Amino acid sequence: MASNKSVELLSASDADLQDQLNETSGSLNKMQFDHTVSGIENPLQLREVRRDVARIKTEIRRRELEKLSPEEAAKRNHIQRRRRKK
Repeated sequence: MASNKSVELLSASDADLQDQLNETSGSLNKMQFDHTVSGIENPLQLREVRRDVARIKTEIRRRELEKLSPEEAAKRNHIQRRRRKK
């Protein structure tokens, strides 16, 4: 079952997703720096924020792939099949 965060991302616009990605990535970098320097109160927050970044990037990529023309999608699938054979 999809998490609530994933469902929320489905309804967000492309610009909102990009803004969320920038904001979340910045907060992740700050948290990692703070954790390295002095430690943070709850280190599990790093994992949650890292997963949020991954969710946002996945949704952005899914939308990019939906926008591909049928010719581009066929070429991409051909390349993927060729890579699997090796």
